[in-house]
Amino acid sequence: QVQLVESGGGLVQAGGSLRLSCAASGRLFSSYAMGWFRQAPGKEREFVATINWSGSSTDYADSVKGRFTISRDNAKKMVYLQMNSLVPEDTAVYYCAADRSGQVVTTKSHDSWGQGTQVTVSA
Repeated sequence: QVQLVESGGGLVQAGGSLRLSCAASGRLFSSYAMGWFRQAPGKEREFVATINWSGSSTDYADSVKGRFTISRDNAKKMVYLQMNSLVPEDTAVYYCAADRSGQVVTTKSHDSWGQGTQVTVSA
């Protein structure tokens, strides 16, 4: 099991950028696939991005392709989400998640979740 703590959220104007970080603890982190999800007020939690255990494979929601980039540093036990060209529709609480399968996973069936970090994009 890994424990996850997100950081880097905040308020940004449309067109701006933010970089979210997810710090993991647990000796098996490097074997887990990692993902980012988000939940806007009144909406269900949705998939944003995923990366496999080695970082060699990624997948993105159509709504963020070309704007967001997921990456990981296994030595530092960190996962990142670089978000560019932000739009107000990106406003949500962003969650980091870990999946023991090690492969890219786009569903919400992850084993561990962080507490979330708020991202607000103003028009």
